[in-house]
Amino acid sequence: MQPLRWAIIGAGRFGRIHAQVLQQLPGVELTAVCSRTKEKVEAAAAELSVPRAFTDFRNLLEGDVCDVVTIATHWQEHFEPAMAALESGKHVLLEKPMAPTRDECRRLVEAARRANGAFMVGHVCRFDPRAAIVKRAVDGGRIGRIVSMHARRNLPEAPGSIRLDRISPLMGDGVHDADLMMWLLGRAPTRIYARNVRVDRFRYPDLGWAMLEFGDLGDEEAARREGAIGVIETNWRLPAKSPTAIDAVLQVVGTEGQITLDCGHAGVSIVDGAGLRFPDTAYWPELHGRRVGALYHELDYFAQCIRDGRRPAIITPEEAARAAAVMETAEHAAAQGLPLEFAADAL
Repeated sequence: MQPLRWAIIGAGRFGRIHAQVLQQLPGVELTAVCSRTKEKVEAAAAELSVPRAFTDFRNLLEGDVCDVVTIATHWQEHFEPAMAALESGKHVLLEKPMAPTRDECRRLVEAARRANGAFMVGHVCRFDPRAAIVKRAVDGGRIGRIVSMHARRNLPEAPGSIRLDRISPLMGDGVHDADLMMWLLGRAPTRIYARNVRVDRFRYPDLGWAMLEFGDLGDEEAARREGAIGVIETNWRLPAKSPTAIDAVLQVVGTEGQITLDCGHAGVSIVDGAGLRFPDTAYWPELHGRRVGALYHELDYFAQCIRDGRRPAIITPEEAARAAAVMETAEHAAAQGLPLEFAADAL
């Protein structure tokens, strides 16, 4: 069997992590890396021992360089290379969030439906074994009907401040929990309310909270039978010396039980000259020189879908678009100081 020839568009930190994982996957050949900055892409190609480097994604897509592309550019720049890659017939793994606007998400979903290649957005939490256990328990009826969810996904000040000129906490991290809540419930919210708090002078506020209402707004009885509420907390300004890499916990309360998904405790703590730290052991940790974890499972799943000629089902384009649109609506609700209705069928 011929290896899948895979290229990376985006040579930043996460593009490099994707590349390291791909180099561990059987039947995958990493053939090229692309970034607009010549020095940056040449350094990445040398570091990763990748044979070809491009500064224009169009040149990469025009040739016979790859069968599959990972797009790990800045999230505000996802749309153009993703659309071009789909139209070129490549298989496309696009990092989350899908795109910054509902309209761009909708257009990508439509393009993916027409495309010959497979398309998946990298919602890595769906490939976390812990989240999969929660999903099975909910689907199996172990806690009855979900009535309440509360998620926090908070960062210490130092890593948070690095991101705050590039993406907001709600869109950057809240999108994970919005997606998990909708995955567990099997539906989108009907109304969204949110608030942001700005402490420093970054482009985006330092923290944001969103409240998602799940229920039929026009039917009081249906809302009583099926209604649920989800609260999403994203604070990227925990004290600088907070030991956690990420403080991430999801609590799901049902009519007959409760589940807690704790992704903040890694199971390992290290105390050294820098203080107490909890390293990542779940998403993309290193194991004997190899990148493993949920990202490995995600990329391996996408590669297998391509080989089998099937559309990815663990996360669909429609679901990824819905998650981004929910967080876009939350940002609008925070800006207006008002709850906003959400129409999932408009995607």
